Amino acid sequence: MTSDFHRIKRLPPYVFEEVNRLKAKARAAGDDIIDFGMGNPDMPTPKHIVDKLIETMSNPRTNRYSSSRGIPGLRKAMAAYYARRFGVKLDPEREIIATIGSKEGFANLAQAVTAPGDTILVPNPSYPIHAFGFILAGAAIRHVEATSPEQFLRGLERAVRHAVPPPTAVVVSYPSNPTAQVVDLAFYEDVVKFARAKGLWVLSDLAYAEIYFSGNAPPSMLQVPGAKDIVVEFNSLSKTYAMPGWRMGFAAGNEKLIHALGRIKSYLDYGAFTPIQVAATAALNGPQDCVDEMRAIYKSRRDVLIDGFTRAGWAVPAPEASMFAWAPIPEAFRALGSLQFSKLLLEHAKVAVAPGIGFGEYGDGHVRIALVENEHRIRQAARNIRKFLTSGPSQAEAGTTRVAAQ
Repeated sequence: MTSDFHRIKRLPPYVFEEVNRLKAKARAAGDDIIDFGMGNPDMPTPKHIVDKLIETMSNPRTNRYSSSRGIPGLRKAMAAYYARRFGVKLDPEREIIATIGSKEGFANLAQAVTAPGDTILVPNPSYPIHAFGFILAGAAIRHVEATSPEQFLRGLERAVRHAVPPPTAVVVSYPSNPTAQVVDLAFYEDVVKFARAKGLWVLSDLAYAEIYFSGNAPPSMLQVPGAKDIVVEFNSLSKTYAMPGWRMGFAAGNEKLIHALGRIKSYLDYGAFTPIQVAATAALNGPQDCVDEMRAIYKSRRDVLIDGFTRAGWAVPAPEASMFAWAPIPEAFRALGSLQFSKLLLEHAKVAVAPGIGFGEYGDGHVRIALVENEHRIRQAARNIRKFLTSGPSQAEAGTTRVAAQ
């Protein structure tokens, strides 16, 4: 009898679990850990959304099974969001489906459209489900270096030329998790043109569309004329409305892909709890000043973090969007790699970050910092990091010795 099952064997050890284990151990020992590791919004869900949830739960009829495609009112609200935000018209019956968070939708669509042995083009670094959703479905992944949007576009041509069998789909994600990169509509036009010429489906992750810090709101790929012929886009209420634990997202776009996702979901779930769907409808249809307020909080945290860390001796580029900063490892520690550096930062500065290697091999020179601590805690982290970097050479040498011994 084998010790592991086939699909489990295709999954490597989860990089973040090692940091999480050390973080839990430190907290158990009484250490005060400032945690920038997980993109887990800490702000309260707006009151009118919570009130709608409570109101709906008081009706016993809402405790029954729901619809895996999403209740009609929610799908209409999602279509209305696309119309006012992007000027994109969507049919809520055929071109939108509610998902139990965008992660579930992405993984289930991969199951729906992937045959064993298919080749999928995935940016690297990238959010893990972008690759592992397809790996679990039996696909082969061709990683495309995405240290910049321009590099990603250039890499797509090479990847298609050398992929055997020819790829069937490409994943695109902007604003990017983890790199916080942004693109304009012209970039999406190039992607759609390329994908159409190569016969590729496009899966676009737009989860951070409403967290941006300049006057240029991120566009949707569905704004490109004809994009709905080949594109499906995933979005989420988790970050926009501080609803991560509610698990509410949606997919929109190509009718064939939406139908395929609906078929898979009809066998796997009955949809999110109906009161959550009703509350999500209230979020999309209700006042949006709460979104502006949360965006302002993230921007203020970003500014405090960039200023504080720079003063501490760690130059971190200011992200234009998303709730993350993508920070290059300081020169004295670069040879250690992101995992070992993250361990040292946790041990000596009591600051937790996500090692870039967890997002792909091309992320190993960076760590991801989530803007999920308040400004006081960010300043405290900067003071801790200053002390840590002051002793940088000795800590780096100690880290190098540990790596060599492992």
